[in-house]
Amino acid sequence: MTMAEARAAVADILSGKFGGAECVIEEFLKGEEASFFVLTDGRNALPLTTAQDHKRVGDGDTGPNTGGMGAYSPAPCMTPALCGEALERIVKPTIRALADMGHPYVGVLYAGLILTREGPKLIEYNARFGDPECQVLMMRLKDDLVALLLACCDGTLDRMSVRWFDEAALTVVLCARGYPGEVVKGSAIRGLEGAASLEGVEIFHAGTALKNGELVASGGRVLNVTAIGKTAQEAQARAYAAVDRIDWPEGFCRRDIGWRAIAREEDR
Repeated sequence: MTMAEARAAVADILSGKFGGAECVIEEFLKGEEASFFVLTDGRNALPLTTAQDHKRVGDGDTGPNTGGMGAYSPAPCMTPALCGEALERIVKPTIRALADMGHPYVGVLYAGLILTREGPKLIEYNARFGDPECQVLMMRLKDDLVALLLACCDGTLDRMSVRWFDEAALTVVLCARGYPGEVVKGSAIRGLEGAASLEGVEIFHAGTALKNGELVASGGRVLNVTAIGKTAQEAQARAYAAVDRIDWPEGFCRRDIGWRAIAREEDR
């Protein structure tokens, strides 16, 4: 966000820490971040739904960036008008360009957007569902994902539609202490059965392993505690109620996942 931070980031990249010696310098985009998903068969695009990730490690969006500390869906900041603009101005031209190059892309296309004063701008594409966005999308999906993906492969996506539950979904990522830096692996995790028994809660494993019959942490981002509710606030309450039932002293999480959506709900 400042020249000093930019210089420090460039020095960090060129130090060899990331295995390469090149970096690309781009415009700093100021605005709210949102994730927009489509499926494509190489010609047609089927919009899915929206989500919002929480990249920073600390509450209030502080600290270093991570792979994602939590997410929720839908993202209220992505209005139908903004979704339409992102589809027509960003995503569809990309799909057409790839086809024109002789490299049609088939599958999931995830556009990471910044909602600037000039409209949505693209910061990245991922050729996959995002993590932890995927978890909240799957909680809201009514239709058979396999049928949708097969339509991508068969080139028949224009005959498909997709339906979503109206409820909000929210996921909290439980991480090993030290993340996104060095973490200690092997600590025991208990209490998952009680946490998962709560209404509307699913727990997705990310960095776990079984050791001598006991569940242990084996990575930085370890669990996604995910819940669905009539509102983002209800989904958040359920997710954190489940988090609080998990016995893992060596783990931590952000305690404010979904704060933007909840603030919007309270302003209605």
